Amino acid sequence: MKKRVIKIAILSSLSVITSMSYAQEFKRFSVSAGWLHVMPQGKANPFNINTAVKNGTAAKVGTISTTSFLNSVDPNATEVDLGGEVFNQKEFLELALKDEYMREIMLDENGNIKSEVSGIATVQGIENWQQNDAGLEVDDADTLGLTFNYYLNDHVSLQFIGGIPPKVDIKGKGEILAPLSGVAMSPNDLVKYLFPNGIALGQAIPITNLGNKSKAASIRAWTPTIEAQYQFGKSGVNKFRPYIGAGLMYAHFNDIKLNDGIRSDLVSAGHMIQNVLDGKAGAALDRKESSGKMVVNVDADDAIAPIFTAGFTYDFNDSWYTVASVSYAKLSNNAQIDVVNENTGTRLIHATTKVDIDPLITYLGVGYRF
Repeated sequence: MKKRVIKIAILSSLSVITSMSYAQEFKRFSVSAGWLHVMPQGKANPFNINTAVKNGTAAKVGTISTTSFLNSVDPNATEVDLGGEVFNQKEFLELALKDEYMREIMLDENGNIKSEVSGIATVQGIENWQQNDAGLEVDDADTLGLTFNYYLNDHVSLQFIGGIPPKVDIKGKGEILAPLSGVAMSPNDLVKYLFPNGIALGQAIPITNLGNKSKAASIRAWTPTIEAQYQFGKSGVNKFRPYIGAGLMYAHFNDIKLNDGIRSDLVSAGHMIQNVLDGKAGAALDRKESSGKMVVNVDADDAIAPIFTAGFTYDFNDSWYTVASVSYAKLSNNAQIDVVNENTGTRLIHATTKVDIDPLITYLGVGYRF
């Protein structure tokens, strides 16, 4: 009887020790490294644009080239009444500028519209608008991925996902156009007679074409992620073990480099706005440099997004394994572009857009447990 009790005690102790070692076996760490491929699924969203030129701003036009003058006239305005016959304003002005008598009245020695003819323009439409057919999209990217797991037990682990932050290209879609409208009132008696209500302004002024560039910008993306994962199967029994996971991704973006052509276009647009504010609307339409020194600032907000993963591990032995997974993150952030007059600190243009990234992320790597 005594021997039997001793035998049961020994077996019980061995069972406890085995259980303890089993429990400890799965409270261990693993690391892996491999290829991380990011495939954004989001589409471009509209730009919301504000400028420092408030609706109703009155600006002296000054000397302006005939091309810029005619381009600024609303092609749909029909208010020229000659003997009961109504003419289209733009067509009438085009004909008038071909007449020698009218040219002598309207043009200076350089062939530009005289400031005493161009008068005062009351500007509308460019204080704020939404550009619905333009936006930004994120291109695919590849980088070295790194994972670190802490196993709570044989099935549940916490995983930290990182890697080398990739340089990501941002593609542009569409063209930015400023919807200028308003009216120009001339002090010249003949022009006032012909246009008693003023010359109607209406032009979509080209600011920059995002879509004809190879890329609009590049950006460095930092996206550390933490997940809770559940792994099916059993260690030491199943070499192939699928798993699922869910967690949070934190996204930080820096080292933003704007396309040189777009930057140059925005600098030019800043000069246009400053010229209007300086009472030189003609110089603005002629795209002349203003009194300001333009600086273009680009920024992207940080973001937090949910992420979901499905994958598997395959054990080569007790320590080495391979891992493959696919993840989806519902990630978006806001980007903003400012054009600032460095001389005065005035923000002349402020543009924002939402960037839907929503990436599918594939990972293929080799790991080690310890």
